[in-house]
Amino acid sequence: MATPRNTNSPVGGKGRSVTSDLGQRIAKARGQGPDGANASSASKQGDLNGLGRAARLGTEFIAAVLVGAGLGYGLDLLFKTTPWLMLIMLLVGFGAGILNVVRAAAQINAANPAPLDADLGPDEYDEDELN
Repeated sequence: MATPRNTNSPVGGKGRSVTSDLGQRIAKARGQGPDGANASSASKQGDLNGLGRAARLGTEFIAAVLVGAGLGYGLDLLFKTTPWLMLIMLLVGFGAGILNVVRAAAQINAANPAPLDADLGPDEYDEDELN
């Protein structure tokens, strides 16, 4: 007569730990090897497509402008200087938004360098040939 298998046991039927088997199955589902390395470099977390890049840059800019305007509005209510501090902080938020967009774009460009065979525009030899 067969004995019933204990399902609460940490060891599976073949002598393997249930958690290690689960870890291997999760890694396989995520597209990783059993050692945790990614199967493809295209599935990096920092890799954004064009729409994702545009959404990030737009969000960076809008958030800075809104924070500046909101802070200025609050200071206007506090000091009763309507609308001057809001206008000043709106301009400060605009400047901070542009700075954030430039930094984010530089970070995205550094993470995704151009291919070696990419045409990056004319160089000094191309300009000489035009004249």
